Amino acid sequence: MTRFKIPLLSRRGVLGAGAASAIAPGAFAQSVLGGGTDTAPAPAGANANNGPAITVSGAQSAPIPIAIAPFTDPSGNASQYGGQITSVLSDDLGHSGLFRAIDPASFVPNSVANGTPVWQNWNILGAQALVTGDVADQGGGQLRVEFRLWNVAQQSQVQGTAYTTTVDNWRRIAHIIGDVVYQQMIGEKGYFDSRVAYISEAGPVTSRIRRLAVMDYDGANNQFLTDGSSMALSPQYNPTRQQLAFVSFQSNTPRVYLFDLQTGSQRMIGSYGDLTIGPRFSPDGNSLLMSVSRNGGAAIVKVDLSGGGMVELTDSSSINVTPCYSPDGSQIVFNSDRDGNQQLFVMNADGSGVKRISFGAGRYAEPAWSPRGDLISYTFWGSDVGGFTIGVMAPDGSGERILSQGFLVEASTFCPNGRVVMFSRSTPTADGHDSRLVTIGIDGFNERLVPTPSYASDPAWGPLLA
Repeated sequence: MTRFKIPLLSRRGVLGAGAASAIAPGAFAQSVLGGGTDTAPAPAGANANNGPAITVSGAQSAPIPIAIAPFTDPSGNASQYGGQITSVLSDDLGHSGLFRAIDPASFVPNSVANGTPVWQNWNILGAQALVTGDVADQGGGQLRVEFRLWNVAQQSQVQGTAYTTTVDNWRRIAHIIGDVVYQQMIGEKGYFDSRVAYISEAGPVTSRIRRLAVMDYDGANNQFLTDGSSMALSPQYNPTRQQLAFVSFQSNTPRVYLFDLQTGSQRMIGSYGDLTIGPRFSPDGNSLLMSVSRNGGAAIVKVDLSGGGMVELTDSSSINVTPCYSPDGSQIVFNSDRDGNQQLFVMNADGSGVKRISFGAGRYAEPAWSPRGDLISYTFWGSDVGGFTIGVMAPDGSGERILSQGFLVEASTFCPNGRVVMFSRSTPTADGHDSRLVTIGIDGFNERLVPTPSYASDPAWGPLLA
């Protein structure tokens, strides 16, 4: 009888994977706009006064008031795509918790004249920044989207950019504009133009169908990649190419597979033990960490995806699972019961220098290293906190704090800039429990539900799209 188990004490059942279609981000052309009182955009990450408009800590306590004027067609009339882009942009900035979109109902009519803001009309609303734009249908399924970001206090243009893309790519343009506004106002890259892989769950809890799926970070553009004939679990994005790793039960045994997002093809990554689970890519995308079960325990191994073989980083005298690289690839955090119960450990990338970093009276699992390198998130269960929690700590184990807790919260993943965590939250139901995806800031505020067409679990936030 093996004592190996999949990562924590999950309240899930077991079930299925299958067919797919290719997914790749759409292409677009970009050009810089002059005009306004500035004729060129400010440098990346800078405002018109050569610095971010506000610090993140300042925006957390007092979100930036920003006015987003409805995008119109070039003649100034209402535009279908303009209205949709305006709505998504407003949602993006509000999702971050760092911006407060001013109610459009309070806007003074005709407050943009000949492409330039009527400054006093925006000042009286308390707007610190203003976004204006227009959308032109160029025919042949092509859109040209222009936007300008203005500093209201300084009465100057911060950035102006035009994008040309296909009509069906309008939502991505809205996310890109949101990232530009975020970077100019906050001084850090945004995270809106990104995708999330997750497991879609449907059916009764005793026979739930679990399919691999992907979506925009906000739940839009959902696409199922497998058909549910075999259970799928634990997806992870390759940080450098259009590829996912995930666990599939195609042969009734958990194995790690690679899924090509451009072709829809998939292949198994070896068979190194009774089970292979918990895949995580290296920062360069060329290798994969996973856990393999042997003799009742589990070892962490590194597999070279170019065919260079496998290297064992820990032995299997205990259960060592859910490894995750630091952003620079020099260290690995993982979960192990080598000291008697499940705790977090950090080791060098070659398996040396193992150091325990968690010491709470409970069980730790599913660590994820922030892209910023400053935090590790994890799932924790302890009787003193009354159930499950999502927490973060520094890589040395200091500064531990809870972000959220509940009946079952698990599987945390960081957004590309490390400011937001997504995880799955389950609540009891008459036939077992549901499972939904939520996001929360690393400060523990601004928890939001991510809409999905079915129950959802195991989120994996991908990098910014190229």
